[in-house]
Amino acid sequence: MLGELKDKKKLVVGTKQAIKAVKENKAQTLFIAKDAEKHVTRSIEEEAKQRNIQIVYTESMKKLGKACGIGISAATAVILK
Repeated sequence: MLGELKDKKKLVVGTKQAIKAVKENKAQTLFIAKDAEKHVTRSIEEEAKQRNIQIVYTESMKKLGKACGIGISAATAVILK
């Protein structure tokens, strides 16, 4: 599932941008790193569940960042519709 992130042109990385995409109903799939701080990811996770957006949990922030093609860790990422 992480492999498809690199190929996506419509990708948002970072919690602030991800929350915005979810609230604006633009999100298709939400990726959350399991080792991210819960106080950072809790609100976006709840919002995504309410809107029936697919949630994929990744092993680590480092792997999520790498899968997104960025050189830093990422707590969340969203594939846009």
